[in-house]
Amino acid sequence: MGMIDTPNERRGPKKGGRQTKRIGFKLDMTPMVDVAFLLLTFFMLTTTFAKSNTMEINIPPETGEVSIAERNVMTLRVPGDDFAYWSLGEEAPRREPLYEKSGSQSLLSHELRDLLRQRTADNKKLVIVVKISEKAKYKSLVDIIDEFNLLKIDRFSLDDFNGQDEAEVKRAVVVR
Repeated sequence: MGMIDTPNERRGPKKGGRQTKRIGFKLDMTPMVDVAFLLLTFFMLTTTFAKSNTMEINIPPETGEVSIAERNVMTLRVPGDDFAYWSLGEEAPRREPLYEKSGSQSLLSHELRDLLRQRTADNKKLVIVVKISEKAKYKSLVDIIDEFNLLKIDRFSLDDFNGQDEAEVKRAVVVR
């Protein structure tokens, strides 16, 4: 059992010359430990843990090539300058703002959302290839994939941003 025991001891004389005798006592710690462990197990069993936010990603097989018609491929390039450049097939890329112009950079722009919604509604076989530069923030990729998830777009692919993509961004057409 867990007990705290204090010895009997005498203290030195006080002003009056009398010595006071200290009374020893025993304190049993067992009930307090039992209550602590009961509370601990109660809260462990009744607490709901946060569910992890995961997204299922289907990876194509490594052995074969997937062929897709050029009109069914939309390329979305994010070079890190707060704009997204999109193109269908071999068209010249068009520039759209990536985020809203308001103070917070938490929402993708309405133009980009409407574009994604419209293009995927027009072509059910559309595959979006997302190419993000090393200069772009990781948050941009997460926001784009979240938007795909909200719009129920499940046909997209991630690819490397290379020198050819940099040249495509430079020949982009500003829409407005």
